[in-house]
Amino acid sequence: MTTPFSRLGAKKRVEGVPADRLPPGQYIPRGWPVLHYGPVPKFKPDAWDFRVFGAAATEARWTWPEFAQLPRTEVRADFHCVTKFSLLDSTWTGVATTTLLDLAPPAPAATHVMVWAEYGYSANLRLEDFASDRSLFATHRDGEPLTPDHGFPLRLIVPDLYAWKGPKWARGIEYLTADRRGFWEERGYHNRADPWREQRYSYQEGPGDGPEL
Repeated sequence: MTTPFSRLGAKKRVEGVPADRLPPGQYIPRGWPVLHYGPVPKFKPDAWDFRVFGAAATEARWTWPEFAQLPRTEVRADFHCVTKFSLLDSTWTGVATTTLLDLAPPAPAATHVMVWAEYGYSANLRLEDFASDRSLFATHRDGEPLTPDHGFPLRLIVPDLYAWKGPKWARGIEYLTADRRGFWEERGYHNRADPWREQRYSYQEGPGDGPEL
């Protein structure tokens, strides 16, 4: 079993990277470390679907062929892991969260989303972070399909937050009318997860950062 604290790779000094490109405490690794909890799920395209539900003005469900036909977007953005490595200037390709918000909008009372993934894994986000024009459900990185251990067929990318807020193997969006902690947030990770404020752990939270543990 791979855990979030294993296979980090060696640190590599990179010349010409301005200090302000890296959030506090981050480093550039060799390659893209593989980090997740539990086994890698087997993709079964005939059984796969993606759902939008909860406090939704319009609920929706797509099969894999239907999801693959949704409009595509490309975002060039950094990727910051809470385990302290950062990937700079990756090109992510997939379906923008704004596209899904247009196709299956939240109810007016919705304030947050819970993104669900295989095995019941979840991550909560403020609706405004989810709706960023830099957020997308990615299928490719730098022109290559994601590998299974990096989230194939679909993972959420939210460049402005630590990467655990973007689950691998994503399967759905639940709109929420109140914040609710996801998998890692219930286990001691910060509810907001801003890498530039180094919001790694729940003990760092202040008033208004999240629901009580």
